[in-house]
Amino acid sequence: MGSESVTSVGHRGSLRFGWRAAAWRRAAVLALALALPALAGCSSWISTLDQTGGIPEPRRTTEQLTPAQREHRRILASYGGAYKDARLEAMIASMVDRLVAASERPELHYKVTILNSPAINAFALPTGDLYVTRGLIGLANDGSELASVLAHEMAHVLARHAAIREDQARRVAIAGAAAADPSDTTGALAIAKTKLALASFSRAQEFEADGIGVGIAARSGYDPHGAPRILGAMGRFAGLRSASGADPRSLDFLSSHPATPERIENALANANSQPVSGERDRAEFLAAVDGLVYGEDPIEGFVRGRRFLHPKLGFAFTAPEGFTLENTAQAVLGSRDGGDQALRLDIVRPPAEQTLADYLNAGWIDNIEPGSVEETTAGGFPAVTAAAKGDPWWFRVVVIKNGADVYRFVYASKTRSAEVDRAFRESANSIRRLSLAEARNAKPLRLRIVTVRPGDTVEKLAGRMALIDRQVERFRVLNGLSATDAPKAGDKVKLVVE
Repeated sequence: MGSESVTSVGHRGSLRFGWRAAAWRRAAVLALALALPALAGCSSWISTLDQTGGIPEPRRTTEQLTPAQREHRRILASYGGAYKDARLEAMIASMVDRLVAASERPELHYKVTILNSPAINAFALPTGDLYVTRGLIGLANDGSELASVLAHEMAHVLARHAAIREDQARRVAIAGAAAADPSDTTGALAIAKTKLALASFSRAQEFEADGIGVGIAARSGYDPHGAPRILGAMGRFAGLRSASGADPRSLDFLSSHPATPERIENALANANSQPVSGERDRAEFLAAVDGLVYGEDPIEGFVRGRRFLHPKLGFAFTAPEGFTLENTAQAVLGSRDGGDQALRLDIVRPPAEQTLADYLNAGWIDNIEPGSVEETTAGGFPAVTAAAKGDPWWFRVVVIKNGADVYRFVYASKTRSAEVDRAFRESANSIRRLSLAEARNAKPLRLRIVTVRPGDTVEKLAGRMALIDRQVERFRVLNGLSATDAPKAGDKVKLVVE
């Protein structure tokens, strides 16, 4: 079948994609991989754009936009739009002006967009448009840490890394075309070596940007040690969120980002080489992030423990026992500790005349077991379910009709049993409509800056946070505290509150 309309569960917009039969052979593996956040370093863009673009003006059609402007719109759609906070935007604008004045090219202009996403990320377009998520801002603990991130992204623009990487990517494409014959093992080896060379070059760019960025931050009067501190926080955050216990660095082999411990060592060496210590600007920074939205914005759907609620779409469901959920731009993903089970939920809009059973058999999932298709209900909605196999995974698929939309639940397990199947079915059956009161009362979690009182301990402060699990560990990561650090009376710390 052709592409169908797919509603992004995580974000306001929609996208279109086709699910082909072979895709679901890898579905559980992909879900597990996506549920494990990669190390959140710089996400530099390989540019094929001209250098004349900028932020799009309102009311311009897609055809009138430059490639850079279209990319800007794509970024906004992928990251929940722009996050508006006048005080925070003013602080960052002042920070960028300070960094630009100390850079190698003070005549260049940059524009920073804060993205409304809990992801820990920052990146740059070659046009000088810089992007930083509110998730990364909330993880930082002072102005020098955020300044180091912005200076790093500015460094990519200054060093023209996008253009250099584009040239390298073009060489990879040429090598690929030359080795189009799959029987040509020599050509295949050449492609593999070229890709590794490109990946290594990209890692070298990251190290170079770290060095340039630390220099810019130091010359502008910021503490150059902000860079190793924020990189360390990113590494601890990634480790905290790792659902399977796997080393997050293993995901970075062909990534453009070096493993965080390597970058910390490099950034620390760069910071130690600077002749000045600089300021951390902690008080001003904490005042600016007081009230910052933490985690998902309820408008886009949010996770509370094993529950997922989407006030805008008006539904909720509960994952099986032991699952950790993550709301992404494309789907709600989940995995169980140990990585032997996974789930994915997204929403599609198939042709109105197509029945649920016909849709299930339309070719977007393969290896459906003969005789397993069953018409049923889930949460009072019409539903069809089936079992499927894709070695080494077994799948329980449930499609649920709500008006014109179809909710696609796909559960995966490496072992099949009546107990596992029952847990999967119960999870799909937990889907329900939210009441108007529930939808209206859904409010985001926010950061609040509080003063440590005499007698306050890490455990006491963490216990005040509106987080369900691992409160102490999350408090330490959020406040840049090691396993042995303790806040002192009079210190300012971040709490997550309702």
